[in-house]
Amino acid sequence: MSNYIRFDWAMRRLLRNKANFAVLEGFLTTLLRDRIKIQKLLESESNQEEEFDKYNRVDLLAEDSKGTLLLIEIQNNNEYAYFQRMLFGTSKLVTEYINRGEGYDKVRKVYSINIVYFSLGHGKDIVYHGKTEFRGIHQNDILELSPFQRQTFKVDTVSQLYPEYYILKVNDFNQVAQTPLEEWIYYLNTGEIPDQAQAPGLNAARERLKLGRMSKDELKAYYRHLDNIVILRDNINTERAEGRAEGRAEGRAEGRAEGRAEGLEAGRQEERRQNAIRMKAKGFPTQDIADITGLSPEEIDRL
Repeated sequence: MSNYIRFDWAMRRLLRNKANFAVLEGFLTTLLRDRIKIQKLLESESNQEEEFDKYNRVDLLAEDSKGTLLLIEIQNNNEYAYFQRMLFGTSKLVTEYINRGEGYDKVRKVYSINIVYFSLGHGKDIVYHGKTEFRGIHQNDILELSPFQRQTFKVDTVSQLYPEYYILKVNDFNQVAQTPLEEWIYYLNTGEIPDQAQAPGLNAARERLKLGRMSKDELKAYYRHLDNIVILRDNINTERAEGRAEGRAEGRAEGRAEGRAEGLEAGRQEERRQNAIRMKAKGFPTQDIADITGLSPEEIDRL
């Protein structure tokens, strides 16, 4: 067991405290390669107070000294439409943080930073960066700002005016950390901070995110959170394995008796019931159990 608190839990409970901003500022500085100084944290509306309403996601909205909005999301659940949700989140911020009647020159820069603990899309890298560029369909040149626009908006490229996206697929990191960003990703993945790691913010994390600083009640809640994550990942892996097994079985089962298919479905249903029983014992809300297992709320209430 690591001596340090997992980053997703720290985001929820500790890093919102101004005294602990140095940890989050160090992470953002390392990722964006620019000195980030958080002015204030703004709560996202998706964050609720109930523990289990948000066990699989954490949204945090920060603001730097230039007024840039930094939307940080941690996601443990395997959500198939996550790319669209990233787009929705940034679009919502752009429209919410401009006053009615203001000109479009007041639209604020947004960085969407997504730490995902599941396989999102297909790719070999662990960190992806997305930005908007306009490229000519005939000349293949990139559309640039005029000198007046550069001077007015104080940026050099069109892409600097648009939201930018970062995706950190931390579960895919399985090597020795060589760079400051990899040191951070190692911590995000394992909850451990090697003695030699010197990335900005990690020294502050060593000091402020030790398990020993937590009270008994906080530790109990933290360990419940870890149990929830294990159950969630087990469910995701089970669903994937069942899907693969079912696909293979269907390929072999053409022409076989209908009773065998019914037996397979019965086995899958029993597995869902057992998963639901375990989650119910952990205190998961009925609707969350229904969303994960596919059982109806009425079936879950009868367990």
